[in-house]
Amino acid sequence: MSAFAPRAARFGHVRDTVAAEGPAAARIVVTVAVAWQVAVWLGSDSPPVYAAVVPLVALRGDPGTALAASLQRVLGVMAGVLIGIAVLNVLHPSTASLTLVVALGLVAGMFLRAGGPLNVQVPASSLLVFASASPDAYAFHRFWETVAGAVVTMVLAPLLWPPDPRRTLTALADDCRTHLTQALMGTVAALDADADTARDNLTAVTGRAEAVRAHAVRAREAERAMRFNPLRRRHRGTVDRLVRGVALADRLAPHLTALAGEVALFTGRDDLAPALADARRHLPAVAASTAEAITRALEADEPGIRPGTGLVRRATGHGPPGDRPTAGPRAPLTAARARLAVYGRVDDRPAAVALRRPFQQVLDDLAEHLAP
Repeated sequence: MSAFAPRAARFGHVRDTVAAEGPAAARIVVTVAVAWQVAVWLGSDSPPVYAAVVPLVALRGDPGTALAASLQRVLGVMAGVLIGIAVLNVLHPSTASLTLVVALGLVAGMFLRAGGPLNVQVPASSLLVFASASPDAYAFHRFWETVAGAVVTMVLAPLLWPPDPRRTLTALADDCRTHLTQALMGTVAALDADADTARDNLTAVTGRAEAVRAHAVRAREAERAMRFNPLRRRHRGTVDRLVRGVALADRLAPHLTALAGEVALFTGRDDLAPALADARRHLPAVAASTAEAITRALEADEPGIRPGTGLVRRATGHGPPGDRPTAGPRAPLTAARARLAVYGRVDDRPAAVALRRPFQQVLDDLAEHLAP
């Protein structure tokens, strides 16, 4: 059996790669073919390579990116063609005219961009016109074929295997929930460990916070993809809720990092042994309620809705037989506040205050997130 394990692992990797990248590749292939055929129908008397190049350059992960890249490419081709023809009508091909073409193209590229970086399509198109034996004919074909390819790309990008923001965001929210709860519970567990373990926990929590930050960036990208995705509009409510949840996770992560830092700083100090002993008695219960509140706040479905069914589960027990009611995140949030208040009444030493502060910040952010 062990001899087949590496082969199975390789097959699994290939399968996962094809499943992840296959739809994007298929979308590019179909769009390239359609753009080529449209250019042929429009009367191209040479292979319409420029129409087919646009989808290769423009199609990325979401329709919004395709729209911006297509627009940027069309603007770049238009400006580059005009610059190349204008310079060649005044100057003969030479080092000086080449330098002028590139310089003018870069200046134009600073302004002709659709919210992205410098549009290098402008100087590239200028150089291609500059190097052509028949600049006017070349410029004309390059321009209209590029426009045709861009139009096809912008039309088909939202319709061919569009990304599913809800699925992406659900995975991101689940991962954020795991990172936050494990960071929280791991830090509380480190109160019983030695100084080296507490420092290792700080490193682990810092890594989890960075992962949550990266997920927040991806969540914003998925939200933007929703604007250009007519096939996913029915998921708008869930997407908005998930985006808010991932943004909440991004706000909570620094507080958990601060908590891990305090534990790493205090653990192993003999002068703080009594304060840490009290913390070990009180913080596990606070952390458990806080982790439950975080988990429920980051759920994809509305409180009281069973995932995948849309069946309401009310506190009265109404719903399918055997289906337990699901409480929202307010109950564990209230419990965490009450337990934190008890801890505050029995220990007001500076170390205890420092350990409670990140919990209070987490609970305040959760309460703000849940506010109507």
